[in-house]
Amino acid sequence: MKPTFEISPLAPGQRPPTPRIKRTHVALYVRDPIASGRWYGEVLGMEQVASEPRWTFMSFGQKHHDVALIKAQTPAELGTIGLQHYGLEIVGDLDELRRLYGMLLRRGVPIVKITDHKVGIGVYFTDPDGNRLEFFCETEADDAKGKQLMTQYNAASDPIHLDPLFD
Repeated sequence: MKPTFEISPLAPGQRPPTPRIKRTHVALYVRDPIASGRWYGEVLGMEQVASEPRWTFMSFGQKHHDVALIKAQTPAELGTIGLQHYGLEIVGDLDELRRLYGMLLRRGVPIVKITDHKVGIGVYFTDPDGNRLEFFCETEADDAKGKQLMTQYNAASDPIHLDPLFD
């Protein structure tokens, strides 16, 4: 039985508070946290912060962790309905995105799609457990303009060709 809860109505014109998020992380179910941690280290250049057979915590270098890799207890936990993808906004321009795309191709990482969202370009790929990740390059830095474009193009997800760079 699903838990039920009631949401208190807001006064006319009142808006709910919007959380101001300082940092984010994602926790993914994987078959083998140790092996997955090696993949995230070798392919994405992440550093391992903590690890044991049940989990591995990875960092891009600034935060204490950005990705937690949790051992799935049952095969049903792998690939269950849940996370569609984890977007990783890159530092840099489209050439940096092209370099990262080339790196993924060179390492044999499965590419799912390359998409023009009108506010940025995304390269979607999967880790060894099928978790979908996205390298995302903003092409519109102004948030108000970005919201306008999202509305105008109805959250576009148009296929686009991107030439990889193999520096």
